[in-house]
Amino acid sequence: MVSLKKSFHNNRKIVLTLILSFFFLITFLRINFKGGILHTGGYNTLKNMLLSLLKPDLSPEIIIIAIKSCWQTFSYALISISVAILISFPLAILASGIILKNKIMIWTIRGIIGFLRAIHELIWAWIFVAAIGLTPIGAIFALAIPYAGYFGKIFTDLLEETPKSPIIALELSGAGKLQKMIYGYLPATFPNMFSYIMYRLECAIRSSSVLSFIGLGGIGFQIQISLQDLKYNQVWTFMFFLIGMIIVIDKWGYEIRRRIK
Repeated sequence: MVSLKKSFHNNRKIVLTLILSFFFLITFLRINFKGGILHTGGYNTLKNMLLSLLKPDLSPEIIIIAIKSCWQTFSYALISISVAILISFPLAILASGIILKNKIMIWTIRGIIGFLRAIHELIWAWIFVAAIGLTPIGAIFALAIPYAGYFGKIFTDLLEETPKSPIIALELSGAGKLQKMIYGYLPATFPNMFSYIMYRLECAIRSSSVLSFIGLGGIGFQIQISLQDLKYNQVWTFMFFLIGMIIVIDKWGYEIRRRIK
């Protein structure tokens, strides 16, 4: 029995890989590849789209529309992220146990954070469309609510994993809970928090492009309109601007992270 446990311990990676591979194979074999409705003209559509990749529409009118749409998309994403941070940071402080010591309260708040991130932004979008109609406010909160859950989970983990020696030193010097937060926890966690915020900003830009159908507008709306009009050269123009915006955000975040570390 002991030798069996030792053998499993030594080869557990191989065993786990085989188990996961087995379940993957079963799931793959259960997929019905013959089901669904195929688009008979899909090959020609794909060919036209790929050919349009080499000759995007670079007319001044389309370029101006792309720039304005990118700015609109970025603005909505930034607003959504800001609202998410305002919601998540107080929840993370309470869920981390820094201020609260009651286990029931702590797990209740963690449950709230889990609820926020459990529902995808598209489902929140449908809920807000049903509640308030096709408005940018609905799209902003459809992004902000699940992102508040993501931030709340990560911020809570970062606060819990803060090195305890600086916190103990602050306690010995007579610091209160607020002072420990400002001078102990925040300086230790801010770089990682900011890095995650910038990553989620990129995700919010992509998500806000998808949520154009509920009134958000922006670059996603322009891509949708161009696809409906079969103007694939315009589609690629807007796609290139979206990719460029993500690259700029990534570079901007890298430079800021490099300076604050």
